[in-house]
Amino acid sequence: MNLIYQVAIGPKSALYERCISSVAKYCERIGADHIVLRSPKLRIRPNPLLSNRSKDCQSRAVPLPIFEKENAFDHIEEYDKICILDSDVLVRDDAPSIFGALENGSAFGAVVERDMPINQAYRDKIVNYSHMQYGQLDRIFDPNELGFEFMNMGVMVFDCKKLKPYLKGQSPQQFLSRPEFQPFVDGQGAWKWSTDQTLLNWWIRKEKMNITRMDWRWNGLYTANTRINECHFIHFFLKDKLPNRGENVEQLMKDIGA
Repeated sequence: MNLIYQVAIGPKSALYERCISSVAKYCERIGADHIVLRSPKLRIRPNPLLSNRSKDCQSRAVPLPIFEKENAFDHIEEYDKICILDSDVLVRDDAPSIFGALENGSAFGAVVERDMPINQAYRDKIVNYSHMQYGQLDRIFDPNELGFEFMNMGVMVFDCKKLKPYLKGQSPQQFLSRPEFQPFVDGQGAWKWSTDQTLLNWWIRKEKMNITRMDWRWNGLYTANTRINECHFIHFFLKDKLPNRGENVEQLMKDIGA
């Protein structure tokens, strides 16, 4: 049995609810369970003495809600594979099962951003972004002219049995509290605005996991992907920078042909 896990914490969003509804419909079609976490459980908080994150972030009741996604690890004993999806990911009606995209022998899979058919403006952006996020980790992340290779963690899949040894029997809270992850959680240096994406990219590389570089169709970055109509999953990332902050849902659906 497989699971798709999502987190939707905070004010209701018409876009997010539309996306989550598409995932619920998808799960029913492919025979997967669907869990949407609506209330925070981990409440991960940066160390105020070490953190470089904003005062607004540190003063919130839930400073880093993005790390609530790691609650999915709580279900590792219950399922064969788990997919963690951001709540701003819409699934097309004809999308195949994402669980078949994880290659045999792989513990973890996601889409590498520089593998995507993206426009030049976004390509330039991720070159700079990747150097800021991964430049100091260059013994693990080798760059080329497209920057450092990293996976977009808005769509990720893992094999529960194969990933389990890397969790070392830890709960999600214990996992995120590992000393080696503290600089990412605290947002030290260039990680001031980082999400769980940098932490997870570093983790899977550090552990030398067998990973699947999933086809770009599984994570179509809206406004950046030049072949968005071919994507199985549409990722409305950077919602606040979309027209009407992404709440003009019907127009967005027309834009992607949904």
